Amino acid sequence: MEDLATSLKEHYSKDELYEDIMTRLRESDVDINHVSRDHISAVDEFHVRGAAVSKELAQSIQLRGLKVLDVGCGLGGPCRMLADDYNCNTVGIDLSQEYIRTATALTKLVNLSDKSSFIQADATELPFDKASFDVAWTQHVQMNIADKRKFYSEIDRVLKPGGYLLYYDILRKNSGDITYPMPWASSPKQSFLFTSEDMEVMLDHLNFRKITSKDQTDAGIEFFENLMNKLQKSGPPKLGLNVLMGESTKPKLANLLNHLKSGLLKLESGTYQKVD
Repeated sequence: MEDLATSLKEHYSKDELYEDIMTRLRESDVDINHVSRDHISAVDEFHVRGAAVSKELAQSIQLRGLKVLDVGCGLGGPCRMLADDYNCNTVGIDLSQEYIRTATALTKLVNLSDKSSFIQADATELPFDKASFDVAWTQHVQMNIADKRKFYSEIDRVLKPGGYLLYYDILRKNSGDITYPMPWASSPKQSFLFTSEDMEVMLDHLNFRKITSKDQTDAGIEFFENLMNKLQKSGPPKLGLNVLMGESTKPKLANLLNHLKSGLLKLESGTYQKVD
């Protein structure tokens, strides 16, 4: 297929992202010599509900001190949170070299480089040895991946026996046409949605045991409605997802909100454990 990787890199492309974030921090009167995770939390988690839902997900297992792989890490917010709050050794991979460069620079900025590192890589060809991690963490990534079996097989391969998969995803709930653009795709050629039932069957075949799942749709709708109201009243914030999506922010968010409200799509988080 047209190089899907190239197409996705173009979709997520944003030149000089780190420099843009730094400029926006200065314009917000943040002391660049004393930047905290809170200062960048509105921009460094590219998924519905941002840092709040990552904190919820982190409480689903005993994470303290574990080695965690974030598959599709974006700008690295969850990696930094897990390193800082749970003393995890975290590694993030992403297809976008610009995201990796920015994640690395932001991590250095908040003094967490000793616990978090980032590598440009394909989620279906993870550059790690078998049984390298205690936990695989992924948020809003699989929608861009056509070969789901390869995606989850690679997670299975790099997880230790008894390790955990923690996910937060956008999933198809009912049949029907999807309106694009979406935050993860400019067109259907970049989008590969499946259902939570499909995911459970696939993971069961890979010897994962489902521990928990939670429908996050209502919380996502509330988040989006509040966000859209703020955008309508005040325009885009200095630091927010608009930094990543630019002028397409409103139509992308509106399309996703409409499909969540109509029941075509759903948000779900959950935990699976790899069975030895």
